[in-house]
Amino acid sequence: MNEDRIDIKTPEYVSLQFQVAGLGSRTAAFIIDQLILMAFNIAVIVIFIVIANGQPDLLFFLDMNSYLLAIGIIAIFLINWGYFFVFEYFSGGRTIGKRLMGIRVIQENGHSITLLSSFIRNLLRIIDSLPTSYFLGIMMIFFHSKHKRIGDLVAGTIVIHERKTKRKRKLSPIEKEIQTRGLSINDLMIEEWSLKSMNMKDWKLVQTYSNRFLQLPQKEREAMTKQIAEILFPKLGLDLDDGDLENKLLIIYLILKEEWEYEL
Repeated sequence: MNEDRIDIKTPEYVSLQFQVAGLGSRTAAFIIDQLILMAFNIAVIVIFIVIANGQPDLLFFLDMNSYLLAIGIIAIFLINWGYFFVFEYFSGGRTIGKRLMGIRVIQENGHSITLLSSFIRNLLRIIDSLPTSYFLGIMMIFFHSKHKRIGDLVAGTIVIHERKTKRKRKLSPIEKEIQTRGLSINDLMIEEWSLKSMNMKDWKLVQTYSNRFLQLPQKEREAMTKQIAEILFPKLGLDLDDGDLENKLLIIYLILKEEWEYEL
């Protein structure tokens, strides 16, 4: 089951192969996430009890009991639902459990999960958990050819194993250049929302730039740098007039490389 692979053709007509995450890895990730959530739930319950028992007037406590109970229930619901929704969208389709198990959620077209898809697939956890203990979701994952639960079917998502970056014994010329310049992904602050606007076509553009960077004469390199910066910087919310375009593009290469350059 864990050897299942699918081929996805992106809207940019790039074919990608992924290994679909089966029931075992998804269950292990879910258990890890549930243990984390259990700790948060217990903390909320303890806080609720402390606040309730801390009321000096018994009649005041009775008046506030249902109010505090409602707040506690809402808080627990938001924590349990929001945990998956927030982590999957803002952490590249990975909750803590998924990250530890090396799996992630993506769109069926190979792109990162969208805000709407994350909302839908996690809202439908309510249905997947029926009639009890996530029974319906488990059955769907086990029998579906792509191991999808109902939330995945409706949201158009799929859970796959991480494709790890190919490890090289020595740095490539462009990596040596980046290292020589002392650049890292932490040198450029880009909003997560802006990064999610990047697609495979943008990555190919940056990759081509980095591959030709050291081969071009200075004038041609400067012209190419400006041209590509004019295309990408507005999408990333960066200022074209801030100078140092080369270093910024090389850092963008490092950032996008983590997302797009990997293999099974």
